[in-house]
Amino acid sequence: MHRAISWYVATLLAVALASIAPALSHAQEQFQFESPLLAKRRVFDTAGAGFRAIRRGPNGNYYVLTAPAAALQIYDAAGKRVGQIPSDGAATAKGAALVYGESFDVDREGRVAVGDRGANTVKIYAPNGSLATSIAVSGPASVVLLPGGEVAAASPNMPRLVTVYDLAGKLIREYGDLEEIADRSDVNRQMNLGRLATDDVGNTYLAFEYLPEPTARKFDLVGYLSMEISLATLEFQPAAQAARRAIARSDRGTPALHRIITAIGVDPQTQDVWLAIGTLLMHFDKDGQRLATFRTYMPGGARIEASTILVEPDRLLIGADPQGIYEFPRPDKLP
Repeated sequence: MHRAISWYVATLLAVALASIAPALSHAQEQFQFESPLLAKRRVFDTAGAGFRAIRRGPNGNYYVLTAPAAALQIYDAAGKRVGQIPSDGAATAKGAALVYGESFDVDREGRVAVGDRGANTVKIYAPNGSLATSIAVSGPASVVLLPGGEVAAASPNMPRLVTVYDLAGKLIREYGDLEEIADRSDVNRQMNLGRLATDDVGNTYLAFEYLPEPTARKFDLVGYLSMEISLATLEFQPAAQAARRAIARSDRGTPALHRIITAIGVDPQTQDVWLAIGTLLMHFDKDGQRLATFRTYMPGGARIEASTILVEPDRLLIGADPQGIYEFPRPDKLP
């Protein structure tokens, strides 16, 4: 009888192991093919503590946001400071100066949109650096400029994931369903905090910062969901389970949640997506298929946890607070 039971248990274990073997193999493959990605050099050395984001303008200049600061700084390609937004002449106008800029974007015409969390506004600046429009948005966490003179904003205090306005501040559309994870509304608001990116045709990409399973969504210009990346594989399960336990504990006290996705970058031409989970950098194609996984390092060998990713044709600019901005080779462009 005992031998029969032992044989039965052994058979069940064998079947169970066989069923999870492909998943275990997949997880091992993911870690096996994680490659180091070493920064070539630091750029825009004045950007450090308080760094928030970097963007490239249509004339080849680079715009850098730190917080708190009254203005964005503009640099030429060689790293020389050449101006600011709002411009020196416009900075004294009422409401023009930044209070606490959290996110920004630059469009093809040179307009700049800044999510000023300290002022609860999205500020639109004309190419000459003057303040053109202020849009009241509670706690703007991320902003991008879209084709056709529109600005998209993400805020945990809005009823949908993305809210789009025209450049005069008129509400145009809202899209993206919120996730309901916790019983408390304040925790759910934090869980839906996201970072936006866009591409040349006006798709918007939102990376959830706090969802336990790393998740990013792509919406077309009118707001229809066209692609989702959801990383629920074995390699991410321990962190996801820990995050869910933290969410459960938050129902009994003050939320103590940690960011999962720390940065998103999009190739504006190919629509490839780059996601950072701390020091882990993942490259996806336009359909959400993972192409490669890397671990990011500064030139001296210390790891860097990306807070912003700017995807350029021949390089990645990855920034972190307080380490600054570093130039990385694009591994998909190496010979």
